[in-house]
Amino acid sequence: MAFSHDMTQIDVKTRYKGARFTKGQTIRTEDIPVLKAMGKETVSILELESGEVHEDDAALRLALKLAGQGVVRTGPQEGKVTFSAQWNGLLVYDEESIHGINADPDWVVATVPNKVPVKKGEAVTGLRIVPLVMREDQVTRAERCASPVSVLPYLPLRTALVTTGKEIVGGLVQDAFADKLKRKLAGYGTSLMNQTIVGDGRDEIAAAIRAALAEGAKVVITTGGMSVDPDDRTAGAIASVADRVLFKGIPVIPGAHLMFALAGDAKIIGAPACAVFDEWTSLDLLLNRIFAGLEPSAEEVRRWGVGGLCRKCRSCNYPICAFAAR
Repeated sequence: MAFSHDMTQIDVKTRYKGARFTKGQTIRTEDIPVLKAMGKETVSILELESGEVHEDDAALRLALKLAGQGVVRTGPQEGKVTFSAQWNGLLVYDEESIHGINADPDWVVATVPNKVPVKKGEAVTGLRIVPLVMREDQVTRAERCASPVSVLPYLPLRTALVTTGKEIVGGLVQDAFADKLKRKLAGYGTSLMNQTIVGDGRDEIAAAIRAALAEGAKVVITTGGMSVDPDDRTAGAIASVADRVLFKGIPVIPGAHLMFALAGDAKIIGAPACAVFDEWTSLDLLLNRIFAGLEPSAEEVRRWGVGGLCRKCRSCNYPICAFAAR
């Protein structure tokens, strides 16, 4: 006689929880004391009827539909499957797909927040079956709802920094952003190709951006002059160089004065002033997507207001801060 499903053992002393006996394993006489210690006085024999699907088979079928680029599957075991990141990157999935599957209470699919950075080996999605057996129509419905969960690898985009401000040119104030940006870029597997410091004139800012693009920069980040003062001319300089401005100003705090534009296939970013001081700002939301090969639309960023308030702007680290997980 064989086990019809995985038998879970929980040992509080050793903090072990897992399948002590697995589906299809032959039951031996010496297993009886172990089963009794697990609280099992009887062992059931499962005979599937037409139209029924065993938990592990159902879990595997859904897992094959959910498995996208950059994820590694573990399981099924005990009706459970776990997906882990194959590399460092950005987790991306269709949230409505997950909601659709979970509309059937016999399915459980749980993920970490959408479009957040994840590290190689980190668990990003888990699914499990609540009953031992599911109906075929439940499985096929879940398969229809499913769309891939992926981890997009970061692209080593050549990045340049244009720092604006007469006070920095004149040595009255020292730039505090370049070193912070270098640390952020290292997380995407790239480095800062150069930094240019210019004054506050629109033409000189535009010239610095064009020079960075001519040198092969695929991302140009500008700092300074992005607010509403009469001498804030960086946004105008970006617009004069760009082919298209995707958005300027977003519902995120800190970092409402964020600008994003395209010049050919290169990206130009007007970073909000808070990026110099705060660890997490709207700039991070944009960089996460850009280096994963995504370009957020104006329609998407208008929805960032829900969850877009960082409550611990100077000290938080992902995943503690909900804002950082957007």
